[in-house]
Amino acid sequence: MNTLGAGMAYMQADAYGALPGDGAAPVTLSAADEQKHLLSYAPLVKRIVRQLNSQVAGAIDRDDMEQIGLMGLLEALRRYGEPDAAFGSYASLRIRGAILDELRRQDWRPRAVRQHSHKLRDAVRELTRKLGREPSEQDIISGLGLTAEAYQAYQLDESAESIASFDDMLQDSIGHDSAPSPEEQLMVRRSLEQALRGLDEREQRVVQMYYEFELSYKEIAAVLDLTDARVCQLNKAALGKMKAVLKST
Repeated sequence: MNTLGAGMAYMQADAYGALPGDGAAPVTLSAADEQKHLLSYAPLVKRIVRQLNSQVAGAIDRDDMEQIGLMGLLEALRRYGEPDAAFGSYASLRIRGAILDELRRQDWRPRAVRQHSHKLRDAVRELTRKLGREPSEQDIISGLGLTAEAYQAYQLDESAESIASFDDMLQDSIGHDSAPSPEEQLMVRRSLEQALRGLDEREQRVVQMYYEFELSYKEIAAVLDLTDARVCQLNKAALGKMKAVLKST
């Protein structure tokens, strides 16, 4: 399996925000250099915003999300210093983290939506127990009396929650104020490699397309000839497996 890039490129030996010069302090950028790099990496912000925007049902205006993402990019530049080949991976995490932090701050899921989501989650668990297996999309739709649209909304909500939780774990793994040592980088990289090996081929492809290529669920669904809801389900399952492995290491 190829090493994942972008969000999952932490597997690369220097992709944990490791700074140039093997742990040396980052080079302070001038205002002109910061502006130059902000413009250069602005397409990365737009891709991440497009990806996340499809999952949060317009909770934040897209232009506002881009501004928040740019602030995350600026913070990444100031912590990292002069960008190199590994910077895009580091910046992706910081950009996503900034946007997800703002979504949480604004409590983007109203209480009624959260309660409804929890009820559906409990109902799916009960259905799983009754069937003795993981229910299919059609099992859930018919068993719970949902419309296809309601099921997709439920999957998006569940997946967004899983992604935010997983991203928090990755944020913690790289640290917030300093770059990890080479030994720490190696340990986390090996843990992620182990977690990825625990996924089946289709889950690996979904995670790769989502984190490395920053495709939306709709785009991934078109590539794999699946429904958007099924892609949500696969991504959630994959992240759950990876979190379990990372917590145990």
